[in-house]
Amino acid sequence: MAAAGGGGPGGPSEGTGEDGGGVGSRTVYLFDRREKESELGDRALKVEERSDYAGFRASVCQTLGISPEEKFVITTTSRKEITCDNFDETVKDGVTLYLLQSVNQLLLTATKERIDFLPHYDTLVKSGMYEYYASEGQNPLPFALAELIDNSLSATSRNIGIRRIQIKLLFDETQGRPAVAVIDNGRGMTSKQLNNWAVYRLSKFTRQGDFESDHSGYVRPVPVPRSLNSDISYFGVGGKQAVFFVGQSARMISKPAHSQDVHELVLSKEDFEKKEKNKEAIYSGYIRNRKPSDSVHITNDDERFLHHLITEEKEKDSFTAVVITGVQLEHIQYLKNYFHLWTRQLAHIYHYYIHGPKGNEIRTSKEVGPFNNIDIEISMFEKGKAPKVVNLREIQDDMQTLYINTAADSFEFKAHVEGDGVVEGIIRYHPFLYDRETYPDDPCFPSKLKDEDDDDDCFILEKAARGKRPIFECFWNGRLIPYTSVEDFDWCTPPKKRGLAPIECYNRISGALFTNDKFQVSTNKLTFMDLELKLKDKNTLFTRILNGQEQRMKIDREFALWLKDCHEKYDKQIKFTIFRGVITRPDLPSKKQGPWATYSAIEWDGKIYKTGQLVKTIKTLPLFYGSIVRFFLYGDHDGEVYATGGEVQIAMEPQALYDEIKTVPIAKLDRTVAEKAVKKYVEDEMARLPDRLSVTWPEGDALLPNEIRPAGTPIGALRIEILNKKGEAMQKLPGTSHGGSKKLLVELKVILHTSSGNKEIISHISQHGGKWPYWFKKMENIQKLGNYTLKLQVVLNESNADTYAGRPLPSKIIKFSVKEGKPEKFSFGLLDPPFRVGVPFNIPLEFQDEFGHTSQLVTDIQPVLEASGLSLHYEEITKGPNCVIRGVTARGPVNSCQGKNYNLKVILPGLKEDSQILKIRLLPGHPHRLKVKPDSEILVIENGTAFPFQVEVLDESDNITAQPKLIVHCKFSGAPNLPAYVVDCSSSGTSILTGSPIQVQNIKKDQTLKARIEIPSFKDVPPVEKTIRLLPSSHVARLQIFSLEGQKAIQIKHQDEVNWIAGDIMRNLIFQMYDEGEREINITSALAEKIKVNWTPEINKEHLVQGLLPDVQVPTSVKDMRYCQVSFQDDHVSLESAFTVRPLPDEPKHLKCELKGGKTVQMGQELQGEIVIIITDQYGNQIQAFSPSSLSALSIAGAGLDTSNLKTTFQENTQSISVRGIRFIPGPPGNKDLCFTWREFSDFIRVQLISGPPAKLLLIDWPELKESIPVINGRELQNPLLVQLCDQWDNPAPVPHVKISLIKASNLKLTPSNQQHKTDDKGRANLGVFSIFAPRGEHTMQVKAIYNKSTIEGPTIKLMILPDPEKPVHINVKYDKDASFLAGGLFTDFMITIISEDDSIIKNINPACISMKMWRLSSVGNRPPANAETFSCNKIKDNDKEDGCFYFRDKVIPNKVGTYCIQFGFTMDKANILHSEQIIVDVLPNQPVKLVPKSQPPTPAVSNVRSVASRTLVRDLHLSIMDEYSNHTGIDLVGTIIATIKGFNEEDTDTPLFNGKVRTLEFPFVNGSAEITSLVLAENSPGRDSTEYFIIFEPRLPLLSRTLDPYILPFMFYNDVKKQQQMAALTKEKDQLSKSIFAYRGLFEANQQLLDEMKCQVEEARLKEAQLRNELQIHNIDIPTTQQMPHIETLLKRKLSEQDELKKKPRRSCTLPNYTKVTGDILGKIAHLAQIEDDRAAMVISWHLASDMDCVVTLTTDAARRIYDETQGRQQVLPLDSIYKKTLPDWKRPLPHFRNGKLHFKPIGDPVFARDLLTFPDNIEHCETVFGMLLGDTIILDNLDAANHYRKEVVKIAHCPTLLTRDGDRIRSNGKFGGLQNKAPPMDKLRGMVFGAPVPKQCLIIGKQIDLLQQYRSALCKLDTVNKDLNNQLEYLRTPDMKQKKQELDEQEKNLKLIEQKLGMTPTRKCNDSLRHSTKVEVTDCPIPPKRMRRETIRQNRRPRR
Repeated sequence: MAAAGGGGPGGPSEGTGEDGGGVGSRTVYLFDRREKESELGDRALKVEERSDYAGFRASVCQTLGISPEEKFVITTTSRKEITCDNFDETVKDGVTLYLLQSVNQLLLTATKERIDFLPHYDTLVKSGMYEYYASEGQNPLPFALAELIDNSLSATSRNIGIRRIQIKLLFDETQGRPAVAVIDNGRGMTSKQLNNWAVYRLSKFTRQGDFESDHSGYVRPVPVPRSLNSDISYFGVGGKQAVFFVGQSARMISKPAHSQDVHELVLSKEDFEKKEKNKEAIYSGYIRNRKPSDSVHITNDDERFLHHLITEEKEKDSFTAVVITGVQLEHIQYLKNYFHLWTRQLAHIYHYYIHGPKGNEIRTSKEVGPFNNIDIEISMFEKGKAPKVVNLREIQDDMQTLYINTAADSFEFKAHVEGDGVVEGIIRYHPFLYDRETYPDDPCFPSKLKDEDDDDDCFILEKAARGKRPIFECFWNGRLIPYTSVEDFDWCTPPKKRGLAPIECYNRISGALFTNDKFQVSTNKLTFMDLELKLKDKNTLFTRILNGQEQRMKIDREFALWLKDCHEKYDKQIKFTIFRGVITRPDLPSKKQGPWATYSAIEWDGKIYKTGQLVKTIKTLPLFYGSIVRFFLYGDHDGEVYATGGEVQIAMEPQALYDEIKTVPIAKLDRTVAEKAVKKYVEDEMARLPDRLSVTWPEGDALLPNEIRPAGTPIGALRIEILNKKGEAMQKLPGTSHGGSKKLLVELKVILHTSSGNKEIISHISQHGGKWPYWFKKMENIQKLGNYTLKLQVVLNESNADTYAGRPLPSKIIKFSVKEGKPEKFSFGLLDPPFRVGVPFNIPLEFQDEFGHTSQLVTDIQPVLEASGLSLHYEEITKGPNCVIRGVTARGPVNSCQGKNYNLKVILPGLKEDSQILKIRLLPGHPHRLKVKPDSEILVIENGTAFPFQVEVLDESDNITAQPKLIVHCKFSGAPNLPAYVVDCSSSGTSILTGSPIQVQNIKKDQTLKARIEIPSFKDVPPVEKTIRLLPSSHVARLQIFSLEGQKAIQIKHQDEVNWIAGDIMRNLIFQMYDEGEREINITSALAEKIKVNWTPEINKEHLVQGLLPDVQVPTSVKDMRYCQVSFQDDHVSLESAFTVRPLPDEPKHLKCELKGGKTVQMGQELQGEIVIIITDQYGNQIQAFSPSSLSALSIAGAGLDTSNLKTTFQENTQSISVRGIRFIPGPPGNKDLCFTWREFSDFIRVQLISGPPAKLLLIDWPELKESIPVINGRELQNPLLVQLCDQWDNPAPVPHVKISLIKASNLKLTPSNQQHKTDDKGRANLGVFSIFAPRGEHTMQVKAIYNKSTIEGPTIKLMILPDPEKPVHINVKYDKDASFLAGGLFTDFMITIISEDDSIIKNINPACISMKMWRLSSVGNRPPANAETFSCNKIKDNDKEDGCFYFRDKVIPNKVGTYCIQFGFTMDKANILHSEQIIVDVLPNQPVKLVPKSQPPTPAVSNVRSVASRTLVRDLHLSIMDEYSNHTGIDLVGTIIATIKGFNEEDTDTPLFNGKVRTLEFPFVNGSAEITSLVLAENSPGRDSTEYFIIFEPRLPLLSRTLDPYILPFMFYNDVKKQQQMAALTKEKDQLSKSIFAYRGLFEANQQLLDEMKCQVEEARLKEAQLRNELQIHNIDIPTTQQMPHIETLLKRKLSEQDELKKKPRRSCTLPNYTKVTGDILGKIAHLAQIEDDRAAMVISWHLASDMDCVVTLTTDAARRIYDETQGRQQVLPLDSIYKKTLPDWKRPLPHFRNGKLHFKPIGDPVFARDLLTFPDNIEHCETVFGMLLGDTIILDNLDAANHYRKEVVKIAHCPTLLTRDGDRIRSNGKFGGLQNKAPPMDKLRGMVFGAPVPKQCLIIGKQIDLLQQYRSALCKLDTVNKDLNNQLEYLRTPDMKQKKQELDEQEKNLKLIEQKLGMTPTRKCNDSLRHSTKVEVTDCPIPPKRMRRETIRQNRRPRR
């Protein structure tokens, strides 16, 4: 178990305080463990304050009786050796120390270490924060175990391999008392750390001042996903609390890594109590330090299991075990009985530590990763049972696993709170699938109610998926905090109004929050202190995580859209079909009553359920069997719809037993039951239903069926039994599983059947008495006549219903009837009115018995009739059921047609009540005669008038009578066509008889007529006749029209035709009228009103009274005739008279020309068609005025008219002149007017002159052809090539489909390639915009056309091809050509510039595209070999030249002398590389550093004998000077070589001498070398036998300022010749072995260095790959671990496609042509120098600078002057070197409303400097100068109001610059605004002179991503390459050949050592300076030599030289 705390304040130790030996002294405790027999106890030793290590060691030796010379070490219990350096800081008061033989010695016997663990002061400060393990309704034991697991996770956090944590429940009584052990393989704890762990509340943040603390200098872990940093052992509280919560004793056993000791500490409640009782220090104790697997101290049988645990320590490098004993009984029961539950809870708590940041995704394959190495294994051991073992990774039903694997989608977000608090969050969606919610149930929060329903009300409401559970579980540093959850956030709570997704979707989400350690949790890690408060703070920022990257967007909108998408995509729903309407359901609570859509069918899980289908339910109590009535879906739906659920209404079956309708959720339908099973259940239930009734009459008076009974006859008492089909009596419905049974009652009803319906007169209900049956008493009150029914009906107890579920209950019906008695009184029946005078009528009589029932008259009787004022009599009276007095007649006076009321008394003698009064109304009788007024026989009347007659119809009593169809007719006779009069007297009996006037035609005198008046429908009424005398009428009868010519009046008869001059006026029209007697009628105003004419709406009434008619206007055209009509109409007559006016032509007035045929005439051609000329009057009516002789008088004129072919002819049939042969002289096309003149008349006609046939080709909108057009090579022409077909007079010829081609030289290339084009309808052809590729100079091209198989030559275009300033053509290399290049040194700086076609330097080049290659020149050729060394350019320094210069600095010169080639390259694209000229350099030798032989001489073996050969040291030695890279140098040096003999010991004076008995010899050194031909030892030279000596060759060169290393040659000296000869052979062999070993070592060392470099390269490549991967992740690009290259290629392709699409999207651009940049001094036009993103700002700034947009900006005045001259002064220019820059604005200056860094006022309208809205694609510094001058401090705001407000406030404190608004307004700096000059026009009015929009930011982001992807692809390729090289090198080193060489080297070194021992020589590696120096220079002088050198060395040393 990991230490949870570090050093802290300890309690007082023994031997301190007053007994401690004085102030400042320290007491330490020593254990002597040097030998096994050492004493077991410790020794206390006092150490003085100023004591040092030496004094302390002496005290130790004195105390323990050890000799000071004896070797031993003093260590801490952590095996840290005490030395002089650490004595003061290590040897503290109370420390325990060991005396050991060595630091790593095993402890031979165990020790005890004193510790103090007084509580830390935090115990008091924070003790009241929380009550430990608040239950929250759960057992807290799993959370106590979690505290121990926390410590283990922290302890194992640094493990490289598996992190194993074991919880062992040791409940086997045979092994001791129950115990719980938590064991991990973490880093363990030292004794000091174990002491820290024991200190209560010593958290990792308060562990200071202890160098052994496990958390000293706490460093917060780097952020990781889900904060899974294992940093969860925090407060120094949980472990102790957990231990003593579980049990009463804890044994801590720990072994730190790389330590030999195990430390053991026991804390127990019993020990504390014992110490308290003995008044000892409670918080003190011992740590037992022992060797692993040492369990001799375990003697208690209750802890026998510890032997096995301790035995397992042997195999462990480090571990911690917490063993808890004294486990409480209730905990043991819980751990045994709920093993699955609490292990599941632990799997939930550590879910993400076990399964990684993504959790336990069962559906995905598990890959090995950093989160798969945590194994938490729980095992329980019980007596007699197999161990129960579970790994938390194997648990698949913890809540997070269920949440993750039932979720269909997730929504990730991040919350940033104030400070460094970061919360990662995830929301998961659990869809509804078919019949259930997939949201998992939590045992701690059950989401569904149990099915507990009443008998009757089985309405089941499905609860929401999540129920009342909060959404978010909370994790702290990756670990669950179980008692804290977050309900929701504002943006994920269900909306008040319906949102994008249904409301139930908000209950289908679960979530988790992952916080870092910036949020406080309670010390027991059960609750957060401030999480929800911080998260719901208004400053908390929520962002969505997409593809691992944060997205700043509206989180609420994003969440709503995601939720809607999940609902539509994942919910498997029910389809509701056959829509029936929308209803409300009053049976539900008011809020849920409606609306409910009803349906007749659903489709669910592949099945269709319809109305009437038999179904069964599940999960209802009781189960329902029934048929579907309908389906309900909440909401106002219409038509088919999908939903996640609804309700179904079921009619219970069998309906005979259950009369109930149940409504349940659709999910409750049993989809597995067959319909046959439901039918069988219904049939079984039917057999138990009641079937019939048994009725008896115990007291008599039985009622027989269909019996006829007198009224009041009693019905006897009834006894009833209810029987079922089996004949069994029953009193209840049979009890079933559907609920409690219902009682049955019997209802008795007596029903009277009348014509108005059935009436219940008796109704009783009887219930079963238990001991007696159903019973009803006698009934005596039935007196009414009629048909009766006695009905016995079984009904239900509760509702009195006689049916159950639509089926009638058993019943019995007895029908009978009651008849009447004898008559006792009478009344009148229904009479048949009306009653009329003299018309007989009947009086019906009705008789009743004593009960008022109708009876019959059976005896004879004589009625008596009486009425005042009437005479009455009747015919007879009838007997039987219908008694009537027949034929009653009444006569007498009646006042009116409405009649008169009379009282008629009828007396019937012999009855008990014998008289009755009958009230009747008597109406007049039938018509009898006619009465007509006036009474005279002869009547006088005028013709044309009507005559009225007064008629009355009378009955026989002379009463005026009214009858239906009483119509009176009057017929006249004596003349034809006389009218007939009719009047209807049906309603009143009297009326006025009149009609149409009597009109007799052509009556001139009086005439007599007859009138006959009668009633046709009443023939019995006699007619009345009258005589009438008719007089002639005085009304208008005739109308005549006259025309006055002078005094003569000419009559115009009806329908006459009158000829008159066209356009003239007919005047003097009059009219006259006459009556029937031909008398002229004087016209009055009244008559004039009735006169109308049709040729004018306005009539002068006064003229009409005088008899004058209005004038008539004659039509102007002879083709038009006018119809004139005069009419008169009054009440008596309608008259009219009409005539027609025909116009005649007037005098000749006009000449009229008409063009027949086309109006167009082609230039040079005659007009097709003719012109017809006629003479007309003033109204255009043709006049026949021409004759053949008239042609001479006709003249024709017109501009450009060619009269040579004019032809005029006279057309006799049409009386017109025809003109042909019209044509025009060539000129500009257009409309032509022709003037035709004849006599005094003239007319004009217009024709269209069009161009002639194509004859030329002209260019449109093209510069002057005389001058050459400047074009930059490879660029486009400024204008498209537009050609126009023209005729020979240069007029455009609109001829389509003419082929156009372009003729050019072969060296002039056009893009797109030259294609054939055709002209359009206007005769034009657009050849497009060409890109020109050609050599510099003038070129020509010509346009040609082919028309009618002939060629039309076009103009020749001259092009001046200018060099492209942006096309690289040459690499310019500058360097110090006088520099010398010394081997191994550094090259001079190379400055590279890329030169364009115009010899200017190209800037803005990626430095990565420029490279430098170097190789050794060979005779094969100058092309760079494949292994040429490549360099990249250096970073730019501050003092470097301007852009475009690239530097190669400090590049290493090759080590070997020779001729080398250097070449620079510029990669233009993947296929093209531009190379510089090759630079040949000679590498010279470097400074002399050593003197070496040409070839290594053998080691001489000489003696001092006479023989010269035996004394010869050197025969032929050639020495030369070399530099440090073994290049020969010093050729120009002159000097001497001094040879001296020295011994191994410089003090030895007995050294050999050279020949001549001299100690030194000189040899000349010339031209860099010295030849030593013979060097001989002196005869009898001194020297020790078998001794090695050295010859020192020391160069002395006066010209060389430095001292060179000498060359040293060892030799062996012998006094004995034989021995010398023997040793000479050995020396030779030794030399050969040395050479071979040197070669082998060179090979292996070079290989090793190459391997080291390859590893460095691999590491660098990995770092580069990781760096680029991180950068890609920052840009939201995740690269998978497998299939990387295909993924990258796909990503690159997609990103490039996205970039192209973005670039192709239309964006604002400046269409103003830019000026051609011929040289680098031209920047371009101002409109092209800047870009603006905002459209509105671009519009107003472009307008503001409109006058400057076309200005060309140059760097120099000379360039500006050249442009001025080229354009003849037409082009504006602005040279930058002429701008006074001191007045330019400061671009960093704040806006005017800031004063001294403070806001002077709060502006509105978002003010910003206009210049700050500009972005510059290039030349930023120059552009800032230009626009700083043009815009100055101009400010832009939103609108005019904001600008005025801003100016008003600014002028209070400073000058206000010009203000622009985004709406297009301008306020000048003087305050003036308004007017057209201060209002920007719309964008389209700026004619393209507008700043373009920059490339979209997204395009730049994608460009950066593409660049990173390309770099990452290169990095991957490089990593793959260097890995392959490294693997190849490793494989090469493991080859058998290399192994053999290694063996050979070992053998040769072994042999060399033996030979050197024989020779008595010092080993070569120690003394052979020359050899060692050479090796050092060649191999080891550079830690990692350049690759070139190493590879050459390896190639040379592949085979060792022997």
